Amino acid sequence: MDFLLSAPSLDFLPDGSLPEVAFAGRSNVGKSSLINAVTGRKAIARASVTPGRTQELNFFEVGEPTRFRLVDMPGYGFAKAPVKVVERWRRLVRDFLRGRAALQRTLVLIDSRHGIKPPDEEMMKMLDEAAVGYRLVLTKADKIKASELAATLAKVETQARKHVAAYPVIHVTSAEKGLGIPELRAAILADATR
Repeated sequence: MDFLLSAPSLDFLPDGSLPEVAFAGRSNVGKSSLINAVTGRKAIARASVTPGRTQELNFFEVGEPTRFRLVDMPGYGFAKAPVKVVERWRRLVRDFLRGRAALQRTLVLIDSRHGIKPPDEEMMKMLDEAAVGYRLVLTKADKIKASELAATLAKVETQARKHVAAYPVIHVTSAEKGLGIPELRAAILADATR
């Protein structure tokens, strides 16, 4: 997998000739770590100490020759950013989701410790409205007790059923421990090559 480009606006998007799978999630949900785990690369997506550092759409090419692209979307939620910057991110993401025919699936990352929060709900509604199918992926599953994880999973499954574009199977992952990574990798490959 190779980094292709960062798009600060839709004018900079690569051509839509290849299928794309996007990663979306709140700041600090472990998006970069999950992308690195799924691709088997150490630091292809840069994890940051400061949440909300990804402010552009970052494209990565997968395969030799390239078979599809992964898109790292800007984190949302409690990014320490001015209102104007946050609004610009929101518009970029919304416009990308609505108008990108190459986008096969979006993965919405949810922190296992917190479950679905209002910003996640907003993203899910945005995807429903854009008619973009998405998978919910619980991250950091190694950070909580099994009983708490089961409760979070049950709650997320219930909430997912209320969303028309949500895929019914919830993926439970830990980038650190490798939990659920092979299954998620297979799902991404299936989505990108369908």
